[in-house]
Amino acid sequence: MYTAVLLSAPASRTLDPALVESLRNAWGGGDAVWLSPDEAAEFTLPQIPANREEVWQSCQAMGVDLVIVPTDGREKRMLLADMDSTMIEQECIDELADEAGVGARVKDITARAMNGELDFEAALRERVGLLKGLPESVIDKVLAERITLMPGGPALLATMKARGGHAALVSGGFTAFTARVAAQLGFDENRANTLLAEGGALTGEVGLPILGKQAKVDALEEITARLGLSEQDVIAVGDGANDLGMLGRAGLGVALHAKPSVAAQCDVRINHGDLTALLFAQGIARSEFVTP
Repeated sequence: MYTAVLLSAPASRTLDPALVESLRNAWGGGDAVWLSPDEAAEFTLPQIPANREEVWQSCQAMGVDLVIVPTDGREKRMLLADMDSTMIEQECIDELADEAGVGARVKDITARAMNGELDFEAALRERVGLLKGLPESVIDKVLAERITLMPGGPALLATMKARGGHAALVSGGFTAFTARVAAQLGFDENRANTLLAEGGALTGEVGLPILGKQAKVDALEEITARLGLSEQDVIAVGDGANDLGMLGRAGLGVALHAKPSVAAQCDVRINHGDLTALLFAQGIARSEFVTP
């Protein structure tokens, strides 16, 4: 048995009941259940429809995300999340580069690396090298003035934690940022790369080993083993090529506002909703959300 979830952007709440009923009837689904009025609804299905991709495209044109998940074990016990452009709205290294006066060059490399066009480790080394000499104090300045949380993140963390979930933030970015973001949102643990500094300035080097795509898969394996969970108990979320490994291995992998080449390799894609879409995908109604 499967469950189809339809959801719109929380700010617009433009999910038309007629669309839900039309799709439910066409697919022979069960009764529609509204998880949030005009925003999110679901119904059960006996199987994954053959025309899922075609319908998904049509829904996208209407500003609606369509997610189909196995009904069994929908609610997950662990959240494994990327940070840059996932739990926060920015790419930290791009913001540091702006402060260093090399913003345009670094943003181009970041975009290509996240789209899978460049080797992640080599691209990270090149970008960090361009930050050499930047005062270490700029990190705090960027955190205070440039970094904003992705909408829906606080509710996602607070709700999953209240329901007994474990949350891990695993980033190809930097510990100076993940530590702050993890503490702010309530993650249980965080892993990332280390920006090296000497005499109060960045050296242009990153600590070894570099955490890339495989490190996120390793985190999934290590944390689930430690907690006595299976990979099916995990919901993972990310947007870049270095997230594909963990998205593919987790029980539910969600590509959130992902790069085109990344979205193309994922079954669950959220382009209109925010991070609360991960709660709807688990069958949690907005009335059950916990306000942090």
